Amino acid sequence: MPAIPTAPPVQHPTVQRSAAQPPMLPLAITMGDAAGIGPEIIAKAYRQSPQVLRGCLVAGDVGTLRRAAAVTMLPGQAPLPVALIASPADVHDIPPGCMPVLQVGAALAPVPWGLVSKVAGAYAGDCVLWAADAALRGQVAALVTAPLHKEALSAAGAPYDRFPGHTEMLQDRACAFLGKPVADVPVRMMLANDELRTVLVSIHISLRQALDAVTFDNVLQTLLITHASLSKMLGRAPRIGVAGLNPHAGEGGLFGREEIDVIAPAMAAAREQGCAVSGPWAPDTVFMRARSKADGPGEFDVVVAMYHDQGLIPVKYLGVEKGVNVTLGLPLVRTSPDHGTAFDIAGTGRADAASLLEAIRVARVLGSATMPGYPLTSDVH
Repeated sequence: MPAIPTAPPVQHPTVQRSAAQPPMLPLAITMGDAAGIGPEIIAKAYRQSPQVLRGCLVAGDVGTLRRAAAVTMLPGQAPLPVALIASPADVHDIPPGCMPVLQVGAALAPVPWGLVSKVAGAYAGDCVLWAADAALRGQVAALVTAPLHKEALSAAGAPYDRFPGHTEMLQDRACAFLGKPVADVPVRMMLANDELRTVLVSIHISLRQALDAVTFDNVLQTLLITHASLSKMLGRAPRIGVAGLNPHAGEGGLFGREEIDVIAPAMAAAREQGCAVSGPWAPDTVFMRARSKADGPGEFDVVVAMYHDQGLIPVKYLGVEKGVNVTLGLPLVRTSPDHGTAFDIAGTGRADAASLLEAIRVARVLGSATMPGYPLTSDVH
């Protein structure tokens, strides 16, 4: 695992700060897979919304990010300055409109756009682990992860071939930091946009395994994690709507008994611990009932879904460019854009930075307790 780099930064102007102004912990953005659109959307975000990126650093490779800055430059635009920094604290000395990059490990040789590369997969994994360690040590307030490619991550070999994705990698790192087994640090995925939030009982497993994962313990654990995490975000207990597993939520046992035998008892146990839960509701209508609209909020602040696609399809249908992935249950704040590496358009400069910008805004809100002085400019409905 690479240590914090000690190479001297390039020369750049110093930003003056008042002695009375409290120092702000930076927010770390991981570069993602160098062969995908991660570096491009980061460069676009710095160009489009420099104020949103204030106080952010990129954990990655300077050369890769300079290449991305070049392919996203429009005719007539000035080049985007990319500055090497030696430590997270150096981000405060970077002038506005400049991308500060903390080099993770040795320089990465250019990789072809849009092709699976074990080298790119390993480098993307290194960036995530560096950022996770920095967050766990209190050097950054939160991390936002640009997309990595699961096949490239697996091709990279140990330790990355053990992890299906970011969530499992971050969970493993947190467990090592805390000295706890994975079972003692349960995590859940939440996908959110301005209209809808969903939290999943299971994540990256097959549908057959996901059905088997609908157990009393897993459902109860999901409800408790959702209640604790959303209570911090909203400042009150969230209204949790629970989706049934079967059509029509089982129709009183006609289409399956999981709602009666598993989900409802778990909900009752959650209520005894202070959770505001209702359901299980028919999964084909509960998301519509939870959706916020222009005339007001929905019936629920969040829907707990029983498996990956049940919960993610409704949110992604509302617009991938607005979606933000939030990992709940970790001892750190992590958000991510709601899309992948998009190898088909990598290197063209066409990638949209909107979801990354939303992920940064949400990370600011969730990490605000450790980022004094940052404006809380956005929340999810």
